[in-house]
Amino acid sequence: MKKAVLFYLPITLITAFLTSCGVSQKVSEKTIVLKNSSSLALSQKAISIKKDDLGNEKGTFPILLFKTDTIPAQVNDLNGDGKWDELFFTADFLPNEEKTLQLKWSNTDPKFTVKTSVRFGKREGKNLPVHPDTQEVLMADQVHKKLGYQKYQTDGPTWENDKVGFRHYLDGRNSKDVFGKKLPGITPENVGINDKGAVEDNYHVMYDWGRDIFPVGNSVGLGGYALWIDNKINRLGILGNDTINNVEKTTFKIVSEGPVNSVLSYHYENWKATNNLYQVQETTSIWPGMYGYKNTVSIKGIKGKETFLAAISNLNNKNPLQVIESGDWICLIQHDYLTYERQWILGTAILVPAAIYQGYIEAPKTGQLTDSYLAKLTVQDNKEISYYAIAAWELSADKGFNDSAFFTNYVTNLAKQLSVKIKVEIR
Repeated sequence: MKKAVLFYLPITLITAFLTSCGVSQKVSEKTIVLKNSSSLALSQKAISIKKDDLGNEKGTFPILLFKTDTIPAQVNDLNGDGKWDELFFTADFLPNEEKTLQLKWSNTDPKFTVKTSVRFGKREGKNLPVHPDTQEVLMADQVHKKLGYQKYQTDGPTWENDKVGFRHYLDGRNSKDVFGKKLPGITPENVGINDKGAVEDNYHVMYDWGRDIFPVGNSVGLGGYALWIDNKINRLGILGNDTINNVEKTTFKIVSEGPVNSVLSYHYENWKATNNLYQVQETTSIWPGMYGYKNTVSIKGIKGKETFLAAISNLNNKNPLQVIESGDWICLIQHDYLTYERQWILGTAILVPAAIYQGYIEAPKTGQLTDSYLAKLTVQDNKEISYYAIAAWELSADKGFNDSAFFTNYVTNLAKQLSVKIKVEIR
């Protein structure tokens, strides 16, 4: 397990650290003023500031100072040009609080506690060991059933924060699964492989950190998606027994992996759905403190008759679906023994934009995409749709998720917090 020590430094140690890093104490590089204009207290609110708004940096690593504390931060290269283009961090706010931060730069990595991670491993042949990688290209005839073996550790990339973990079935299915975590630390690197480096399903048993808890079946899991065209559900991808993908080329990349943010990218070329071809860009982002992740999807080739479907698997759900508007979001919420063999209580939810919400449908019990509630969203050509997928397990480190009202309150309060826009001023 990855280990690091988070430091909230007293001011004397901050001064010593910055001096040793060669950072000037005379003039701050930048002052960042953040304003929460809402009446809500905000916990670990994600803040992204574009590089163009900050000017030139004077080092490699950002050092954000708030009074006597350092705030863990990182820079991300989102467009893959080898240069960073956003400063990312999270911050807590009291109602109507204004925070003034000092931004300095260091050439020494401050080594903040790692609270997000991406794991991706693959093998080039059935008898070859898995090796870690940061990208993959998958052609339509290279899916699991056609190859005759599982190429990917945990069937594809996993991503996690200090609360929960997820995985994406890159092998053509494009479903999204849930890892329940009992501990805040990052899970071991060998999840999904054995001591010989071979792919192995060793995560459906309990470890001290947790396990895979969520049955996916022929759904697209928690946060997967599809298109509704001519009264038909069109799945992005295939089922496990299919030998040819409906996506000509899938390109996956780890965009960023850092202490406070990890970002994954999927590009799907020539997805065939109801005799049309679509080009899809998907970006997944996770940061600490939240029992979920953010997903952003844009689709080229929209003709005007399509509806976007954001999915939440309802396998093992025997309770009514709750649909609650909160802030800018519509929350579709389930709470039941949603885990394998209905062994543990799990709450799941998707938060979709209220402005484009058109109600929901339930997927059939047979076909290419089953056992799901599907939120219907207005989709425009090449315009991004962002939504959130949430999962909280009764064995999570934070207690109370065994109670339905507690989970519903968590989801609706999170939706309100996500609706708050922080005003950012650079001085």
